[in-house]
Amino acid sequence: MGTVVRIPFDVTGFEPEPLALGEPGPVAFGRVTLRKTFSGALTGTSVVTMTSVSVGETPAGYTAVELITGALDGRAGTVVLQHSGVVDGADSRASGVVLPGTGTGELAGLRGTVELTHDESGAVLVLDYELG
Repeated sequence: MGTVVRIPFDVTGFEPEPLALGEPGPVAFGRVTLRKTFSGALTGTSVVTMTSVSVGETPAGYTAVELITGALDGRAGTVVLQHSGVVDGADSRASGVVLPGTGTGELAGLRGTVELTHDESGAVLVLDYELG
């Protein structure tokens, strides 16, 4: 798409809330509010609202919207990401988009795609974006 940046982040808050959907069984639903801090090309914070599904003790998938407040390569504002992920053993993936029209301030017009990865160095948001 355009400029690709790798943005390390830390989860600074995790507030789970079980959801009663359907009959009790091996599949459990939940809602979680997460808070993150970012460093590198994006400095700032976010709040995430996520709905998740787990099977037993194993997470199976989630969908989330995330409001980021900060500065991307020195441009300040807010933007909303929408992302989802699936956990299936070693095959874990999470990806999404910058929701068009949600950028404010100097981030107005931001468009792009996101990928969330977790490895030995920690959690990283990979953002492929255009601003214009």
